[in-house]
Amino acid sequence: MQTQTITSDSLAKAIRNVPDFPKPGIQFKDITPLLADAELFAAAIDLLTRNIQPGSIDAVVGIDARGFIFASAAALKLQCGFVPVRKKGKLPYDCHEETYDLEYGSNTMAIHTDSLRPGSRVVLIDDLLATGGTAGAATSLLQKVGAEIIEINFLIELSFLNGRDKLKGFPVRSLITY
Repeated sequence: MQTQTITSDSLAKAIRNVPDFPKPGIQFKDITPLLADAELFAAAIDLLTRNIQPGSIDAVVGIDARGFIFASAAALKLQCGFVPVRKKGKLPYDCHEETYDLEYGSNTMAIHTDSLRPGSRVVLIDDLLATGGTAGAATSLLQKVGAEIIEINFLIELSFLNGRDKLKGFPVRSLITY
């Protein structure tokens, strides 16, 4: 499969805007058309991993839930493990937890305490960077287990929400920026 000619612009054209979902005023970025196209999906994985050589990292970490799609495929490509960061109560073993604020309320993310060895080199991947709360919580969890974050990569970034502000000190890349 040839993905060299597919650009971030090509990926962006496959993302569907769904107005007023899940609530009025939200423009939901629906990635399912991109995922349904094998060539576009492969190109997205190629672009998300373009700075990383197989064997240079220990794991790709994915954020619950759509981040799992991209992170697990990236882990296969990079020949390393996959580690999930999940919502509180979804992991069955001893966990570190990190609570963060949402627009209205809060949420808690978790990672198994033994998911990574101290010093493990990781790439964190998610589908969307909005306000940065979830990704910021994930970076805190990775620091708690002693991981070294090499990059944080997103398919989409909503730059007007300033999510990068919560990820200062980490290299952040986004394929598509709105």
